[in-house]
This record gives sequence, C-alpha cells and structure tokens, in this order.
Amino acid sequence: MESDALVSLSFCSQKSHSVIKTQRRAPFNGRLCISEFDSNLSFRTFRNRDSVLSVCDILFFPNSKRSNYVKMSGQYVPVEVHRSDGNLVSYWHNTTDGLKTITDYVTDLFNIDVSEVCVSDDLFKMIEWVNNRQKTPLKKVVAWVACPAENKIIYLVRDCTTLSEISIHSKAPPNFRILGNFRRIDCLDIWHGQWVTIDNLLTMDGIDIILGFSSLSNSDMNAFLKHWLSGRCPRLKLFCATTGSVDIFQVLAGLQRNVVFVENRRDYTSPFEYSRILSFGYDIKRADGVTATVCEQGNGTLVIAVWPETTYNYN
Repeated sequence: MESDALVSLSFCSQKSHSVIKTQRRAPFNGRLCISEFDSNLSFRTFRNRDSVLSVCDILFFPNSKRSNYVKMSGQYVPVEVHRSDGNLVSYWHNTTDGLKTITDYVTDLFNIDVSEVCVSDDLFKMIEWVNNRQKTPLKKVVAWVACPAENKIIYLVRDCTTLSEISIHSKAPPNFRILGNFRRIDCLDIWHGQWVTIDNLLTMDGIDIILGFSSLSNSDMNAFLKHWLSGRCPRLKLFCATTGSVDIFQVLAGLQRNVVFVENRRDYTSPFEYSRILSFGYDIKRADGVTATVCEQGNGTLVIAVWPETTYNYN
C-alpha cells in the first residue's frame, strides 16, 4: 500500500493507526520532504514525487465540504481528497502551523525523519525547526527565497555545517560575492551562478557542481581543469557551467598534448542523477589514472564528467 493510502487509513480508527505504526517495516522509496512551495509532505526520489499529505488555507475549502474531519494533535482538521494526486489535503487557518502538524503526524506514524526541505521564505526557521526536532540532520535544502537573499546564500554554502546537498534557485544582487572557502558540499546546484568566482570554485570540494548563468571565463575554467588535474577537488564527478560562450580550445589551453578527442556519443549520469550526452568530447587523464571527459554543449555549457560513473544512495 502506498504511503498516501496508509496515511488516509491511519485516520479511520485508533486500531488502524496503531497497526500501521507498529507493523509496517518495509522502507519507503525516497526521502521524506517538506515543501513550503507546495505546502505538502512527499516521498521524493530523483525522478518522482509521491505526495503524502498536503496543507491548504481554509479559505479555499468550500462550506459544503466541511463535514470531513480528521484528528491531529488533539484538534479536528477538515480534509478532502486531492482530485488528481489522491492524497489527503488538510485545511488550516495558519498553513505554517499546519505544515508542522502534518510533519509531526507523518514522521510519528512511519517512524521516519525529514531528509529534505524546499523553502521559499523562512529558511533559517525551517532548517532550525527540522534539525531541532530530530536526531538525523537534514540532507538537502532547495532554496527559492526572495531578495535580499545574500545572508541566506552565505549561510547555505559557508556557515551551515549539516547539509550535504544544496540547490539555490534564488538570484543575488550583481555585486554580491562570497569571500573565503566554501564548505564541503556533496551536491551544489546554483541556478543563478553569476556571483560564483574562480576563487570560490577553487575552494570547492564537491561531487556534483552545477552552475547556471555563470560568469566564469574560459580561462577560469582552464584554471579549474588544471586544478583538478593536480589532484584537487578529488571527489568531483560532474562539473557543469553554463556561460553562454564556451571556447573549448581556450579551456584546454596548455593541455592539448594530454587530451584524446572522442567523436562518439556517450551518455553520462552523475551520482546525483544529472544526465549529460557527451559528443565530440576530449578525454584527459590525471596522474593517478582517473579520466575525465571535457565537452562543450550547444547551449554554451562546459561539462567535465569524471569516469567511471558511480551511484549515490539517495535515501
């Protein structure tokens, strides 16, 4: 039985709640995620999202439907079944309180911790609340916060010590920069990466590094490639930077004797499930024998893919 159906069944009686809580042993496919964007709890894998229980403002609940209630945290909450997803939607006067209440209910029911949050407003409060309520620290944050976002970006990439995966969708002011080292982050995906400098890049220790709208130059990426060849950023499996203009020969400047042109198409999937098609790439080998393919893509993106492909335990 799927997780959303189990949640619905748990409200039927105290007995059904107890049976689900004590007897269910099979692990769920994916992580439990709190989404402030969608106001819901879901189990997420790399490619799918299965909603478990949602929150909505009570103003959107028609009076004619206020006959269906479930009990959570000592209060009776109006609910209805989502028309397309099939999960229960709960209605609240305060959706933030509602999101916290359904989180407490589901984590207690399934004896599971929250692994991921998607945050649009109260980033600090959400991370602090989740980390304070459980022993296992958060693994991932997806941040889409309004300006000013500078202090939140600094917190995520430099000061927060627990998160291993970060996706930043927010824009930063044109003159925004971060001084000093980035902390160790397994997967860093920055949609608007104009503020990331070569000095920042050379301090990174990551597995997947994805930079959209990057201001890095071809000479910057040449410096990063030489940095990797010298044994730095040793965990790297995939680097992508979309600059809009890539000159592969400038990127490979001074390294031509060490590269092998590969015309054939190769499909590459990184540990965090970013997929790239590598055509007309250049293979380059590090002193320890590790090979990377350097490839220019049609949308002005430089890709550095390190072989062999490896998988990551997402749960």
